[in-house]
Amino acid sequence: MSAVLDMDRRSLIKATLIGGAVLAFDARMAFAATKPGEVATVINAFIRINADNSVTIGAKNPEIGQGVKTMLPMLIAEELDVDWAQVHVEQTIADEKRYGPQLAGGSFATPMNWLPMRQAGAAARQMLVQAAAARWGVDPASLTTGGGRVMQVGGKHAVTYAELAAEAAKQPAPDLAKVALKDAAKFTIIGKSQIGVDTPAIVAGKPLFGIDVTMPGLIHAAVEMCPAYGGTVRSFDDSAVKGKPGIIAVVPINSGYNPKGANDAVAIVAQSWWAADKARADLKIVWDDEAARTYSSAGFEAGADAAFGKGPETSIVNKGDADKALVGAAKTVNARYHYPFLAHGTLEPQNCTALFKDGQIEIWAPTQLPQPGRMLVAAALGIPLEAITINLTRIGGGFGRRLSNDYMVMVAQIAKALPGRPVKLIYTRTDDLRHDFFRPAGWHSFEAGLDAQGRLIAFKDHFVSLNRDGKPAQGATMNPTELPAPLIADVSYGATFLDNNVPTGFLRAPMSNGLSYAFQSFLDEVALAAGLDLPEFLRRTLGEMRTIKGGEGPQAVDFQTGRARAVIDKVCAMANWQGRSGGNGKGRGFAFYFSHRGYFAEIADIAVNSGGGVQVDKVWVAGDVGSHIINPINAVHQAQGSVIDGIAQTIIGQKIEIVNGAANRTNFHDFPLARINAAPQDIVVEFVRSDNPPTGLGEPALPPIIPAVANAIFAATGKRIRSLPVVPSQLV
Repeated sequence: MSAVLDMDRRSLIKATLIGGAVLAFDARMAFAATKPGEVATVINAFIRINADNSVTIGAKNPEIGQGVKTMLPMLIAEELDVDWAQVHVEQTIADEKRYGPQLAGGSFATPMNWLPMRQAGAAARQMLVQAAAARWGVDPASLTTGGGRVMQVGGKHAVTYAELAAEAAKQPAPDLAKVALKDAAKFTIIGKSQIGVDTPAIVAGKPLFGIDVTMPGLIHAAVEMCPAYGGTVRSFDDSAVKGKPGIIAVVPINSGYNPKGANDAVAIVAQSWWAADKARADLKIVWDDEAARTYSSAGFEAGADAAFGKGPETSIVNKGDADKALVGAAKTVNARYHYPFLAHGTLEPQNCTALFKDGQIEIWAPTQLPQPGRMLVAAALGIPLEAITINLTRIGGGFGRRLSNDYMVMVAQIAKALPGRPVKLIYTRTDDLRHDFFRPAGWHSFEAGLDAQGRLIAFKDHFVSLNRDGKPAQGATMNPTELPAPLIADVSYGATFLDNNVPTGFLRAPMSNGLSYAFQSFLDEVALAAGLDLPEFLRRTLGEMRTIKGGEGPQAVDFQTGRARAVIDKVCAMANWQGRSGGNGKGRGFAFYFSHRGYFAEIADIAVNSGGGVQVDKVWVAGDVGSHIINPINAVHQAQGSVIDGIAQTIIGQKIEIVNGAANRTNFHDFPLARINAAPQDIVVEFVRSDNPPTGLGEPALPPIIPAVANAIFAATGKRIRSLPVVPSQLV
């Protein structure tokens, strides 16, 4: 059950991308039952054609605000050749055998589904055309489609999809790899801004989210978890709880962080959540947590300092001879950087509802990874995967937090203890902040060498972070391709991983959110030593236009220097960048970063007041995510949201500290979210189109803003930000 923690990023990708290259589906399998009284015909796993010639399209991936519930059906509707006004969208259940991989994370939705979803729509269109051709006894090549109709060229015959649907459903399912796809010049939906399909309901306050789930007989659970991570229940006394009004049961459970059988939490179940939560105060628990309480942020900091004195314990990449090149360098630059633990801070706290009955369980889950959640629940309850039904609810903020399915594991145990009764588990805000899977802290000791012409000739980094069971903790890794490693001959990246007890996980733009800050801020220092601004220094380091291989295997991602340079040039033109400028509390900073297949360059204008407070006034964003922007309005919003998230991580005090083995934050007063006064007055976003398949947008726009703001602070004040978050004392 500790697989909640033990799935590293490579394993996560492997678990969710099996079969992702070509999505196979059963053309006879509906994505959901039709509504009572509704007349509809199932064409394939994603498409129902309704009697009024509207079309219901299934959205298969979890929706966390990234717009995928709108975007994926847009791809299907485009190739089906219907008008968007004809389309109704429904969330599917979690069923990878039926729909292929279902996940929200890694900005994978677009690259994984760009072709498969279009192929699903095109296959249905082909079946409709074949049905019309058979009805009329004509060559299918003589037929065309549009607006949910099949027409014969010349106008002799025309029929709606609804009239053809029953006949089309009997046609043989086409080979998805061979169906004809539209020429991009004929797109009528892709590339046109569409309002999110859930937006009207959200504005109206209608229940869509996991926390909104209700049903007859619903009971409620609150949970008391060991404060120190890794601690377990030694004993508990629930006598003062069981006599309280409305209390139904007290159930010891395992959160999924510890090995199976080692309970580290106790759930109180009641007729109302309020009664369950208030009863926690009377629950007497003795924790076995002495070893867990020895860990602290101060101890990790000391461990990093000691590691830097000893040198790396393991190599990430070592090519050429960086030490020799540094000895021969005309100039060297050294600096250390640090970024802290971070919580995800989702507005909707963790929650889940489950009903266990007759050896089977039905779950209503706001999860980003439903299939791994299914596997964890099966292991926890000792039931087969097929005995688990997962209904996907809309998610009120994920950012990677809901990749960890601890709430699914816990509610499943509670439901099994109370069979036949639906139970909803809800975390308090304090539960949510203290029992997160945190972005791990990281430390970097950099050294760079320049030749007499100011060219980068050597680069070293000693990266220190955390381990879990002898290997890097989730979110605590660094790729050997981290720039500038692929661009120069003499490079050495090494790492040391500290023993710890902290549950860690992936935060939006995982790894990249911290690495971008450290690397691009340090490279700004190196550029200054070379007598250049960072954009020009990067242009010279990127060199000629070429493709640099990202390694071997299906998950390897190549890096194209021309695409990097294009977004650098674009954002500099957008902001009228004139080189380094700043002073008297005003500054401008730049950063570039490549992550999640996206190339982004960003410039921030900031002001620092006399008390050390920082305000980001304006941000320019240039990004290359391929040849098509599927839903332009949502793409801009994703980039703008990423910028605001990154600003929050930089200047408003976001930080988790570990004291006595536990996080010491309790609510948004001590772990603040970005409010409107922290947002820039303007965030200008433009996309550079390139001849590459479109890729995701949920994450790659975030990493550059953090170093861009840090570099702007240096331009404004002359003070280098080498530790996050920025606090006024650093600037006065």
